[in-house]
Amino acid sequence: MAKKTIPTVAFIGQTNVGKSSLFNLFVKHKRNIVAKEAGTTRDSIYELTEITDNQYLWLIDTAGLKKAEDDFELTIQDQINLAINNADLICVLIEAHKPLDYKDRNLAKMALKTKKKVILVVNKVDLNHRARSSDFAKLGIKDIFLISTTTRAGIVDLINYLSLNLPKIKPSKEDSIMRISLLGRPNVGKSALFNSLAKKQQALVSEQAGTTRDINRLKIRFNQQAIEFLDTAGMRRSGKIEVGIEKFSIMRTMLAIADSDICLLLIDVNELATAVEQKIAGIVKESGKGLIIVVTKWDSLEAKDEFSINEIKARIKNQFEFVPWASFIITSAITGRNVAKILEIALSIHRRRQQTISTSKLNKYLQQTINLHPPAGLKNRHPRLNYITQIDTSPPTFQFFGSHMTYLHWSYKRFLERKFREEFDYEGTALVFNFKEKH
Repeated sequence: MAKKTIPTVAFIGQTNVGKSSLFNLFVKHKRNIVAKEAGTTRDSIYELTEITDNQYLWLIDTAGLKKAEDDFELTIQDQINLAINNADLICVLIEAHKPLDYKDRNLAKMALKTKKKVILVVNKVDLNHRARSSDFAKLGIKDIFLISTTTRAGIVDLINYLSLNLPKIKPSKEDSIMRISLLGRPNVGKSALFNSLAKKQQALVSEQAGTTRDINRLKIRFNQQAIEFLDTAGMRRSGKIEVGIEKFSIMRTMLAIADSDICLLLIDVNELATAVEQKIAGIVKESGKGLIIVVTKWDSLEAKDEFSINEIKARIKNQFEFVPWASFIITSAITGRNVAKILEIALSIHRRRQQTISTSKLNKYLQQTINLHPPAGLKNRHPRLNYITQIDTSPPTFQFFGSHMTYLHWSYKRFLERKFREEFDYEGTALVFNFKEKH
């Protein structure tokens, strides 16, 4: 999170009381997974949002509080406690149509014990039209709001209260943020690397595969650059994708790619690339993003020598020959090997994605390439390339103008890109080439 100047509001409550639904209403888009299945939020999700004019809040959506029956659940509960400790205002959510129980009383007691500002939000009043604030006063929380995230009843009153009772602080102007997503199959070490980069236990790491369901975000600064990491749920092999929640997670992964500048594709050193990784790399390429192939868990490999490194590089190069420009690195989140190096490579790719090339240099490259190998065509339909110009950055986008461009063969387009990369330094990022008729 950013330094603590903007007020922070934490949503706590039992599972399935509507914390994520309220969170999504506030941030105005569906970031969390909202479903009828209880307990679908596993990580604490942070979001900076403007709820009214000049009223900015950090919102924290926590997992549903319940008895910790194993180490994994205990870690979740620890994370909820951390969110509460970081909050300026604690929003306790309960359901209007269910009687109060000891869990609700314990939640209220835990929140009040912090001596912080606490409010009670009674959700789902659309299921109990007879609900009154006095029905819930026994929890000891003074300020009570009756709402429905479904019908949006009471939401305006809640927002007005927050706006009047929390300081109005604008976020400081940051440099342009570079967004980096962590992609791969479940349990390849995404959250472990995320935690190593963060240097704190922000995401949940467990032996259970697929413990990250939402896009977990973290902002840091490195060499004067603001960076936001997006830790995603893993993509499984097609035959192993379950219905429901996991399909939502895949959608979040796709959204993370779209929201990123650079993607880290993580591959377990003990189980090198499969069709899943190749599919992800293809999506990254089509999306015009930067790509770093990160081989993880180097510490778990018994034979660690130069020969094994070269062998791994050769296998990766062969499996990802359709993205020969991708950067490559071997890491260990446990020992910290090359973790900082990832940031250095990402910054270097980010600079390349933002560079502009003069039209004169571009057209010099084009003429040299055409003289070396002119494009082939049909008898009376011979494609001619006249000139090229750069029309955008991030991703670097170039437009070729000419005649009979529809007859330009895909192999020649690949040749143009190969010669382009030899001439200009665009290692680590996809390029976008557009071909347009001159007239």
